Amino acid sequence: MTLRLDLLRHGETELGGGLRGSLDDALTEKGWAQMRAAVIEQGPWDRLISSPLQRCARFAEELGGQLGLPVALEKDLQELHFGAWEGQSAAQLMETDEQALGLFWADPYSFTPPDGEPVTDFSARVLGAVARLQSAYTGERVLLISHGGVMRLLLAQARGLPREQLLNVEVGHGALFSLSVDTDGLLREVS
Repeated sequence: MTLRLDLLRHGETELGGGLRGSLDDALTEKGWAQMRAAVIEQGPWDRLISSPLQRCARFAEELGGQLGLPVALEKDLQELHFGAWEGQSAAQLMETDEQALGLFWADPYSFTPPDGEPVTDFSARVLGAVARLQSAYTGERVLLISHGGVMRLLLAQARGLPREQLLNVEVGHGALFSLSVDTDGLLREVS
């Protein structure tokens, strides 16, 4: 059996764009509206799983309360930790660390931001969490509320993209995508 995993990215945050990583900033009113709009006439879900960061978890709690669904927080579905780059935008990094940023964009698996989490570790963490979800909730439809990096990783896997194209996957604020997860861990995008 498969797990139907709907992926919802958090909305706009108070501290704006850039590499948010493990920073725990809140949603703006626009961010709340983006997420609420994304789930209208979607589902039905059996449960909600969320990153514990408030930009995801607060919405999961609100939606779970409205729908009467259980909500579980999964720390392994947090965003990539960007180390010294956390909170900075690509434009800022172009001024201060252009060469390193270029290496990261070219192949995020081969270059780790200073004091950051290697993408290989991030990938293992996220895919391990998805495997646990598949095992625990096979046959169900689950809404996963998470981050751009988590969703890029899962969508790149489902689309069979080479690792160098990870950062080319577009995932806007409040974006909603659907995957099926087979018992062997194979991810497929569902339209």
